[in-house]
Amino acid sequence: MRSVSAEELWAEIKEGVVVVDLWADWCRPCKAIEPYLKELAQRHPDVKFLKINTDEYPEVPMELGVISIPTVLFFKGGVEVKRIVGAKPKHVYRKAVEELL
Repeated sequence: MRSVSAEELWAEIKEGVVVVDLWADWCRPCKAIEPYLKELAQRHPDVKFLKINTDEYPEVPMELGVISIPTVLFFKGGVEVKRIVGAKPKHVYRKAVEELL
């Protein structure tokens, strides 16, 4: 997983399959799902896994309509195709990635 700025995020989601984790340092559920996403990133090198700190870039959740974190967004070809809000079990994220491939 790679941390990105707002500018990098908008450029990166335009092509391919991209998973975006919106998180903050103080968010315990965000930290709980991070290992799941890192494991998926290792299993699927053809998928971009990005994370963006909502405290550093507060405009991003507003622009994406995100009202709580953690929120994981799934993009394909620049279009959001799935959204998972809140911390979920590992298999939920795995299934979401596999559905995109």
